[in-house]
Amino acid sequence: MNTPLLRNSKKLINSWAMYDWANSVYSLSIATAVFPVYYAAATAAVNNGTVHFIGRDFNNNALYAYAISFSFILVALISPLLAPIADFRGSKLSFMKFFCYLGSISCCALYFFTGENITWGISFFVLASVGFAGSIVYYNAYLKEIVDEHDQDRVSAKGFSFGYIGSVILLIFNLVMVQKPEWFGLANSGEAARISFITVGIWWVAFAQIPFAALSRFKFEAPIKENKIENEKVTLGVMFGGYRELQKVWNQVRHMKSLRRYLISFFFFNSAVQTVMYLASIFGSEVVFKNDPDGQSKLILCVLIIQLVAIVGAIIFSRLSKRFGNVISLSIAILIWIGVCFAAYVLKTETQFYAIAFAVGMVMGGIQSISRSTYSKLIPPTKDTASFFSFYDATEKIATVFGTLVYGLVTELTGDMRNSVLFLLVFFVIGLVLLISIRKEKSLLPV
Repeated sequence: MNTPLLRNSKKLINSWAMYDWANSVYSLSIATAVFPVYYAAATAAVNNGTVHFIGRDFNNNALYAYAISFSFILVALISPLLAPIADFRGSKLSFMKFFCYLGSISCCALYFFTGENITWGISFFVLASVGFAGSIVYYNAYLKEIVDEHDQDRVSAKGFSFGYIGSVILLIFNLVMVQKPEWFGLANSGEAARISFITVGIWWVAFAQIPFAALSRFKFEAPIKENKIENEKVTLGVMFGGYRELQKVWNQVRHMKSLRRYLISFFFFNSAVQTVMYLASIFGSEVVFKNDPDGQSKLILCVLIIQLVAIVGAIIFSRLSKRFGNVISLSIAILIWIGVCFAAYVLKTETQFYAIAFAVGMVMGGIQSISRSTYSKLIPPTKDTASFFSFYDATEKIATVFGTLVYGLVTELTGDMRNSVLFLLVFFVIGLVLLISIRKEKSLLPV
């Protein structure tokens, strides 16, 4: 029963991928669909949408944007600390479990959030985000150990597919519960939404036991050099090694004109993309479905449709990239995003909102996948690709902080979320101008 699992074994790989199945329910149900919709409805009933938090009053939607910003600041700060510690084989699984349990317990704790106890809701929302991001660091760190390099792309894709399927299954269940609470003996859709937070936490921690059990039976035979490191103490030098790696990459990037310009472009258009992904439900709740008793159900269904459309969109843009090159396909995607922002600003009807959601789905997956592959083509030939992609990941997180923070500030200062959308449009325009200014390089031409 305790037989060690070997590297490249099918059981080990499938068990490892099940962590995506376990934790992806957080990103879909808590970060994107159910919780944002419930939060908007619950806090709107408190003093006309004005909430009191840490000694001052906030617009409820602005505070939600600030909470996302703060959670990503925390993640951006701790990720470079966590990654080096992940190299110490004896502690990876323990840290992965800690962050998993932190995230799942925080999701369950959101059940007690009613809109009036705003400090409770915001605090556990942030902790759930940190738990999700922290556990992913260690989950990803296992990939290079459980499978040979030539199979890592395939195994990584398997994890993503597991995560997509699992999160959609639970979201459909929660959607039915929110739409038909009487079927489950619940009083209303609000109570059903709160129950869904518990289902996310239980799903996450329950299915996580599969990879935890498998990884506890996996014994990685590290090279002699790594074995020496294993027995050393976690010194400050080791812990802050991640920050030094980021500095080293930046010292190279700032001398590479095309890569530097692309990263600045990516910073702006990705800040807008991530903000839309995290705040679209809040926008819909405030602008379109504010007085609709079925608004929660409609928004959750809309998010589900976006997830399905995104698959088709990713395929379409991968083909566009192959035929016309990365810069042109990315430029097309950004132009569509600009159109989406303008349409959202002048939005008036529910039908128009669904049309905008469909357009978002078409470009959401495509722009993210092509952005990563474009960066991959622009980085110089090096064995140190992990450091370059750590820098990319840090840029993505800081861009999310920037976008959601600006969104919250504009919403709070003007009292209208539509004005925040105009700023996102400007971010897309800046990103597009910088992108098309990059000189065409062989690596970015059609294959």
